[in-house]
Amino acid sequence: MASVEQREGSIQVQGQNLFYREALPGGGQAARFSVLLLHGIRFSSETWQKLGTLHKLAQAGYRAVAIDLPGLGRSKEAEAPAPTGELAPSSFLAAVVDALALGPPVVVSPSLSGMYSLPFVTASGSQLRGYVPVAPICTDKIKAADYGSVKTPALIVYGDQDPMGQTSFENLKQIPNHRVLVMEGAGHPCYLDKPEEWHSGLLDFLQGLA
Repeated sequence: MASVEQREGSIQVQGQNLFYREALPGGGQAARFSVLLLHGIRFSSETWQKLGTLHKLAQAGYRAVAIDLPGLGRSKEAEAPAPTGELAPSSFLAAVVDALALGPPVVVSPSLSGMYSLPFVTASGSQLRGYVPVAPICTDKIKAADYGSVKTPALIVYGDQDPMGQTSFENLKQIPNHRVLVMEGAGHPCYLDKPEEWHSGLLDFLQGLA
């Protein structure tokens, strides 16, 4: 098994301190590219650590970084840049990517984190390698033309027992270059219900990106 280095720390983003956890390929091996993991309202970066997603991504040769979003997890002191349920400015995630020196990352965005990821993905010229929305909120707040202009490859993920999943998919499917992973028998945090299927689908998608 490939060795993995793990660390944690905090970054300054638009005057706020945000906590993050990171896993990298060990033994001096260069990472293929970065994967930025966001989270839902009841979760934090710790979710991805406990689930093993950070470790599995690093083992597969990626630099995996999970942040605690403002007001949640260990970023509780930070204020969210938008009211819950409304879109945050695209500059917020752009600043996170810069602060962590991620290069063009793949962004994994479940549930609440849609308020951060959707403006970033649909902003003109946003530097992204891939997008993995997992039943994110706010999909109805993006215009069809903005979805249509997204050039980033996307893997749309949701559980078939999650009513939000189908609703968000109806909007997200307007992204031209997309694949879909529907997890049977899984609810809203489908990655928790079906971790093996989640990891295998995510790694398969990443493998296909240049």
